[in-house]
Amino acid sequence: MLSSKEIGKLNDSLQELQPKEILKQVFERLPSALISFSGAEDVLLIELASKLSLPLQVFTLDTGRLHPQTYRFIERVRSHYDMPIEMLSPNSERLEKLIKSKGLYSFYEDGHEECCEIRKVAPLRRKLNGVDAWITGQRRDQSPSRAEMPIIELDSQFSTESHPVIKVNPLADWSSTEVWNYIRMFDIPYNELHDSGYVSIGCEPCTKPIGPNQHEREGRWWWEEATIKECGLHLAKLNTED
Repeated sequence: MLSSKEIGKLNDSLQELQPKEILKQVFERLPSALISFSGAEDVLLIELASKLSLPLQVFTLDTGRLHPQTYRFIERVRSHYDMPIEMLSPNSERLEKLIKSKGLYSFYEDGHEECCEIRKVAPLRRKLNGVDAWITGQRRDQSPSRAEMPIIELDSQFSTESHPVIKVNPLADWSSTEVWNYIRMFDIPYNELHDSGYVSIGCEPCTKPIGPNQHEREGRWWWEEATIKECGLHLAKLNTED
């Protein structure tokens, strides 16, 4: 496991490198790192890792509320790269309690945080309790909360004193245009919803297409006024009950 000082030095050394070289260096130091898969950026990372013949361990969050197109997309990626994708599901007791007390669409009234905590954050926390590092497709230009994001960091949300977790963001410095140019160039699988105006894709009730000149995160939780559009996976710690 890398120390905080080693992580800082490694982050400095990775700043001028392309994502493919970042992945190579990360896997040399953290061979058991997992790739978190949900969107276009993550498949690009899977493509790069496969070209380097790196040991691919991939997981995704099955919230139970994804679009049908997203489930088909997951299967296309699984088939295209001939690899297993672990599907993480929410705790059934917590989910049943939420639905029984508040119904299926309580987030339209009291915010998305509680639902996201149960369906996304808690399952990810369970998974990361047993691993040392995870790799994400986050980019700095996706939201204000990601603008200063390091390439490699000690995960402030999922690390504990007894179990530190490293988070790696190889695409931090890339733009959406660079991502899609690469996807088109190498015919990488992508979610068909992107062809219908969806840019940032999450759960079906919380995602909609965006119009011209709208920021990509404006299609997420559009009924809320918050400028920071996050589900909780990449913010400060939320409720740790599971």
